[in-house]
Amino acid sequence: MPELPEVEIVRRGLQQYVTGRTIEAVRVLHPRAVRWHAAGADDFAAAIAGRRIAGARRRGKYLWLPVGEDALLAHLGMSGQLLIGDPGRPLSAHVRAWFTFTDAGPDLRFTDQRTFGHLCFVPGGAELPGTIAHIAPDPLEPAFDDGAFAAALRRRRSGIKRALLDQSLVSGIGNIYADESLWRAGLHWARRTETLRPAEITRLLRAVREVLADALVAGGTSFDSLYVNVNGESGYFSRRLAVYGRAGSPCPRCGTAVRRDAFMNRSAYSCPRCQPRPRHGCW
Repeated sequence: MPELPEVEIVRRGLQQYVTGRTIEAVRVLHPRAVRWHAAGADDFAAAIAGRRIAGARRRGKYLWLPVGEDALLAHLGMSGQLLIGDPGRPLSAHVRAWFTFTDAGPDLRFTDQRTFGHLCFVPGGAELPGTIAHIAPDPLEPAFDDGAFAAALRRRRSGIKRALLDQSLVSGIGNIYADESLWRAGLHWARRTETLRPAEITRLLRAVREVLADALVAGGTSFDSLYVNVNGESGYFSRRLAVYGRAGSPCPRCGTAVRRDAFMNRSAYSCPRCQPRPRHGCW
Protein backbone atom coordinates (compact mmCIF):
# COMPACT_ATOMS: atom_id res chain seq x y z
CA MET A 1 0.00 0.00 0.00
CA PRO A 2 1.35 3.47 -0.81
CA GLU A 3 2.72 5.18 2.29
CA LEU A 4 3.40 8.84 3.06
CA PRO A 5 6.12 9.46 0.42
CA GLU A 6 4.12 7.89 -2.40
CA VAL A 7 0.91 9.76 -1.49
CA GLU A 8 2.85 13.02 -1.07
CA ILE A 9 4.38 12.63 -4.53
CA VAL A 10 0.89 12.19 -5.98
CA ARG A 11 -0.35 15.19 -3.99
CA ARG A 12 2.42 17.38 -5.40
CA GLY A 13 1.51 16.31 -8.91
CA LEU A 14 -2.15 17.11 -8.37
CA GLN A 15 -1.22 20.47 -6.85
CA GLN A 16 0.66 21.29 -10.03
CA TYR A 17 -1.82 20.02 -12.61
CA VAL A 18 -5.34 20.53 -11.24
CA THR A 19 -5.20 23.53 -8.89
CA GLY A 20 -7.38 26.36 -10.15
CA ARG A 21 -9.17 24.21 -12.71
CA THR A 22 -12.92 23.60 -12.81
CA ILE A 23 -14.32 20.08 -13.11
CA GLU A 24 -16.67 19.80 -16.06
CA ALA A 25 -17.96 16.28 -15.51
CA VAL A 26 -17.29 13.06 -13.62
CA ARG A 27 -18.01 9.60 -14.93
CA VAL A 28 -18.01 6.86 -12.29
CA LEU A 29 -17.12 3.69 -14.18
CA HIS A 30 -17.12 1.29 -11.22
CA PRO A 31 -19.42 1.66 -8.16
CA ARG A 32 -16.73 0.43 -5.73
CA ALA A 33 -14.72 3.58 -6.44
CA VAL A 34 -17.32 5.65 -4.55
CA ARG A 35 -18.60 3.01 -2.12
CA TRP A 36 -18.08 5.38 0.83
CA HIS A 37 -20.38 7.94 -0.79
CA ALA A 38 -23.67 6.70 0.65
CA ALA A 39 -25.88 8.55 -1.86
CA GLY A 40 -24.33 6.67 -4.78
CA ALA A 41 -22.38 7.32 -7.95
CA ASP A 42 -24.84 9.73 -9.60
CA ASP A 43 -24.99 11.93 -6.51
CA PHE A 44 -21.19 11.89 -6.22
CA ALA A 45 -20.82 13.02 -9.84
CA ALA A 46 -23.43 15.77 -9.42
CA ALA A 47 -21.76 17.05 -6.23
CA ILE A 48 -18.36 17.39 -7.95
CA ALA A 49 -19.35 18.72 -11.38
CA GLY A 50 -18.80 22.45 -11.82
CA ARG A 51 -16.56 22.75 -8.76
CA ARG A 52 -13.23 24.59 -8.84
CA ILE A 53 -10.26 22.80 -7.26
CA ALA A 54 -8.43 25.03 -4.78
CA GLY A 55 -5.37 22.81 -4.26
CA ALA A 56 -4.29 19.39 -3.05
CA ARG A 57 -3.80 18.39 0.58
CA ARG A 58 -2.76 15.29 2.51
CA ARG A 59 -3.02 13.69 5.94
CA GLY A 60 -1.05 10.46 6.28
CA LYS A 61 -2.05 8.12 3.44
CA TYR A 62 -5.15 10.14 2.48
CA LEU A 63 -5.26 13.09 0.12
CA TRP A 64 -8.03 15.49 -0.80
CA LEU A 65 -8.85 18.27 -3.22
CA PRO A 66 -10.64 21.24 -1.59
CA VAL A 67 -13.61 22.35 -3.71
CA GLY A 68 -15.13 25.42 -2.08
CA GLU A 69 -15.84 24.49 1.54
CA ASP A 70 -16.05 20.82 0.64
CA ALA A 71 -13.54 18.13 -0.31
CA LEU A 72 -12.97 15.34 -2.79
CA LEU A 73 -11.23 12.75 -0.63
CA ALA A 74 -9.13 9.91 -2.06
CA HIS A 75 -7.42 6.84 -0.67
CA LEU A 76 -5.26 4.89 -3.12
CA GLY A 77 -5.62 1.52 -1.41
CA MET A 78 -3.29 -1.16 -2.74
CA SER A 79 -3.21 -0.18 -6.40
CA GLY A 80 -4.96 3.17 -6.86
CA GLN A 81 -3.49 5.73 -9.24
CA LEU A 82 -4.53 9.30 -10.04
CA LEU A 83 -3.24 9.92 -13.54
CA ILE A 84 -3.11 13.14 -15.55
CA GLY A 85 -3.04 12.96 -19.33
CA ASP A 86 -4.41 13.74 -22.77
CA PRO A 87 -8.22 13.40 -22.72
CA GLY A 88 -8.05 11.61 -26.06
CA ARG A 89 -5.85 8.72 -24.89
CA PRO A 90 -7.39 5.23 -24.73
CA LEU A 91 -9.45 4.45 -21.64
CA SER A 92 -7.86 1.68 -19.58
CA ALA A 93 -10.07 -1.14 -18.36
CA HIS A 94 -9.00 -0.26 -14.80
CA VAL A 95 -10.21 3.36 -14.84
CA ARG A 96 -12.83 3.66 -12.09
CA ALA A 97 -13.62 7.40 -12.26
CA TRP A 98 -12.91 9.91 -15.02
CA PHE A 99 -12.72 13.67 -14.43
CA THR A 100 -12.77 16.15 -17.31
CA PHE A 101 -12.27 19.91 -17.02
CA THR A 102 -13.90 22.97 -18.52
CA ASP A 103 -10.60 24.11 -20.05
CA ALA A 104 -10.49 20.93 -22.20
CA GLY A 105 -6.95 20.34 -20.91
CA PRO A 106 -5.43 17.18 -19.39
CA ASP A 107 -7.99 14.98 -17.66
CA LEU A 108 -7.72 13.09 -14.35
CA ARG A 109 -8.39 9.37 -14.13
CA PHE A 110 -8.68 7.30 -10.97
CA THR A 111 -7.29 3.91 -11.97
CA ASP A 112 -7.44 1.02 -9.53
CA GLN A 113 -6.71 -2.53 -10.66
CA ARG A 114 -7.65 -4.18 -7.34
CA THR A 115 -10.48 -1.74 -6.47
CA PHE A 116 -9.36 -1.36 -2.83
CA GLY A 117 -9.03 2.43 -3.16
CA HIS A 118 -11.94 4.84 -3.02
CA LEU A 119 -13.16 8.39 -3.59
CA CYS A 120 -15.62 10.28 -1.42
CA PHE A 121 -17.26 13.72 -1.41
CA VAL A 122 -17.06 15.25 2.08
CA PRO A 123 -19.24 18.34 2.72
CA GLY A 124 -17.41 20.94 4.80
CA GLY A 125 -14.14 19.00 4.54
CA ALA A 126 -11.90 21.52 2.78
CA GLU A 127 -9.60 22.07 5.79
CA LEU A 128 -9.71 18.50 7.13
CA PRO A 129 -12.38 15.98 6.10
CA GLY A 130 -14.26 14.78 9.14
CA THR A 131 -13.96 11.16 8.02
CA ILE A 132 -10.19 11.27 8.63
CA ALA A 133 -10.09 13.62 11.62
CA HIS A 134 -9.06 10.69 13.84
CA ILE A 135 -5.83 10.22 11.90
CA ALA A 136 -2.79 11.70 13.61
CA PRO A 137 -0.47 14.23 11.94
CA ASP A 138 2.57 12.75 10.25
CA PRO A 139 6.18 13.50 11.32
CA LEU A 140 6.70 15.96 8.45
CA GLU A 141 3.68 18.13 9.34
CA PRO A 142 4.13 21.32 11.38
CA ALA A 143 1.24 20.08 13.55
CA PHE A 144 3.23 17.05 14.70
CA ASP A 145 4.18 17.34 18.39
CA ASP A 146 7.34 15.40 19.24
CA GLY A 147 6.74 15.56 23.00
CA ALA A 148 3.13 14.39 22.75
CA PHE A 149 4.19 11.56 20.45
CA ALA A 150 6.92 10.44 22.88
CA ALA A 151 4.51 10.40 25.81
CA ALA A 152 1.83 8.54 23.84
CA LEU A 153 4.37 6.04 22.55
CA ARG A 154 5.55 5.12 26.05
CA ARG A 155 1.92 4.71 27.19
CA ARG A 156 1.16 2.39 24.27
CA ARG A 157 2.66 -0.79 25.83
CA SER A 158 3.16 -2.67 22.59
CA GLY A 159 5.94 -3.54 20.21
CA ILE A 160 7.42 -0.45 18.59
CA LYS A 161 6.68 -1.45 15.02
CA ARG A 162 3.03 -2.11 15.84
CA ALA A 163 2.89 1.38 17.36
CA LEU A 164 4.46 3.00 14.28
CA LEU A 165 1.78 1.42 12.09
CA ASP A 166 -1.04 2.83 14.26
CA GLN A 167 -2.36 5.77 12.23
CA SER A 168 -4.05 7.26 15.30
CA LEU A 169 -0.60 7.69 16.88
CA VAL A 170 1.46 8.76 13.86
CA SER A 171 0.26 8.71 10.28
CA GLY A 172 1.82 7.86 6.95
CA ILE A 173 4.20 5.10 8.08
CA GLY A 174 3.62 1.61 6.72
CA ASN A 175 5.55 -1.64 6.66
CA ILE A 176 8.38 -0.45 4.42
CA TYR A 177 9.25 2.79 6.17
CA ALA A 178 8.77 1.35 9.66
CA ASP A 179 11.43 -1.30 8.98
CA GLU A 180 13.79 1.18 7.34
CA SER A 181 13.39 3.73 10.16
CA LEU A 182 13.93 1.15 12.90
CA TRP A 183 17.10 -0.04 11.14
CA ARG A 184 18.47 3.50 10.96
CA ALA A 185 17.62 4.04 14.62
CA GLY A 186 19.17 0.72 15.67
CA LEU A 187 15.98 -0.48 17.35
CA HIS A 188 14.39 -3.90 17.02
CA TRP A 189 10.80 -4.03 15.81
CA ALA A 190 9.71 -6.07 18.88
CA ARG A 191 11.14 -3.64 21.44
CA ARG A 192 8.46 -2.67 23.95
CA THR A 193 7.44 0.96 23.72
CA GLU A 194 7.33 1.47 27.50
CA THR A 195 11.03 0.57 27.71
CA LEU A 196 12.17 3.26 25.27
CA ARG A 197 14.35 6.00 26.72
CA PRO A 198 13.82 9.65 25.65
CA ALA A 199 17.06 9.65 23.66
CA GLU A 200 15.94 6.52 21.77
CA ILE A 201 12.60 8.09 20.86
CA THR A 202 14.42 11.20 19.65
CA ARG A 203 16.72 9.00 17.57
CA LEU A 204 13.73 7.11 16.16
CA LEU A 205 11.91 10.28 15.11
CA ARG A 206 15.06 11.57 13.46
CA ALA A 207 15.40 8.29 11.55
CA VAL A 208 11.74 8.35 10.49
CA ARG A 209 12.07 11.87 9.12
CA GLU A 210 15.32 11.05 7.31
CA VAL A 211 13.83 7.95 5.68
CA LEU A 212 10.67 9.75 4.59
CA ALA A 213 12.67 12.70 3.24
CA ASP A 214 15.02 10.40 1.31
CA ALA A 215 12.07 8.50 -0.15
CA LEU A 216 10.46 11.76 -1.28
CA VAL A 217 13.65 12.76 -3.10
CA ALA A 218 13.64 9.37 -4.85
CA GLY A 219 9.99 9.67 -5.85
CA GLY A 220 8.74 7.01 -3.45
CA THR A 221 9.05 3.23 -3.56
CA SER A 222 7.85 1.22 -6.57
CA PHE A 223 8.04 -2.58 -6.46
CA ASP A 224 5.73 -2.96 -9.47
CA SER A 225 3.69 -0.83 -11.85
CA LEU A 226 0.88 -0.29 -9.33
CA TYR A 227 2.51 2.75 -7.73
CA VAL A 228 3.30 5.65 -10.05
CA ASN A 229 3.03 9.42 -9.82
CA VAL A 230 0.43 11.45 -11.75
CA ASN A 231 2.58 11.27 -14.89
CA GLY A 232 2.86 7.49 -14.70
CA GLU A 233 6.49 7.51 -13.50
CA SER A 234 7.85 5.06 -10.92
CA GLY A 235 9.73 5.90 -7.74
CA TYR A 236 13.25 4.66 -7.09
CA PHE A 237 13.63 4.45 -3.31
CA SER A 238 13.50 0.63 -3.56
CA ARG A 239 17.11 0.82 -4.77
CA ARG A 240 18.12 2.40 -1.43
CA LEU A 241 16.32 0.05 0.95
CA ALA A 242 18.63 -1.24 3.67
CA VAL A 243 16.58 -4.12 5.12
CA TYR A 244 13.01 -4.23 3.81
CA GLY A 245 12.57 -7.12 1.38
CA ARG A 246 16.29 -8.00 1.65
CA ALA A 247 16.22 -11.18 3.78
CA GLY A 248 19.56 -12.95 3.53
CA SER A 249 21.34 -9.95 2.00
CA PRO A 250 24.18 -8.26 3.91
CA CYS A 251 23.27 -5.35 6.18
CA PRO A 252 24.71 -2.18 4.59
CA ARG A 253 26.11 -1.15 7.98
CA CYS A 254 27.73 -4.32 9.36
CA GLY A 255 27.43 -7.04 6.73
CA THR A 256 25.29 -9.41 8.83
CA ALA A 257 22.55 -11.22 6.87
CA VAL A 258 19.21 -9.43 7.12
CA ARG A 259 16.54 -11.44 8.98
CA ARG A 260 12.88 -11.79 8.08
CA ASP A 261 10.27 -12.49 10.78
CA ALA A 262 6.54 -13.01 10.53
CA PHE A 263 4.68 -9.98 11.81
CA MET A 264 0.90 -9.32 11.83
CA ASN A 265 0.30 -11.43 8.68
CA ARG A 266 3.15 -9.53 7.05
CA SER A 267 6.92 -9.44 7.51
CA ALA A 268 9.43 -7.54 9.61
CA TYR A 269 12.99 -7.14 8.37
CA SER A 270 15.92 -6.32 10.62
CA CYS A 271 19.64 -6.75 11.15
CA PRO A 272 20.32 -9.19 14.03
CA ARG A 273 23.52 -7.34 14.93
CA CYS A 274 22.51 -3.68 14.51
CA GLN A 275 19.04 -4.28 15.98
CA PRO A 276 19.43 -6.89 18.73
CA ARG A 277 16.19 -8.56 19.72
CA PRO A 278 15.02 -7.60 23.25
CA ARG A 279 15.47 -10.28 25.89
CA HIS A 280 12.08 -9.77 27.47
CA GLY A 281 8.66 -8.86 26.15
CA CYS A 282 7.21 -9.27 22.69
CA TRP A 283 5.18 -7.29 20.21
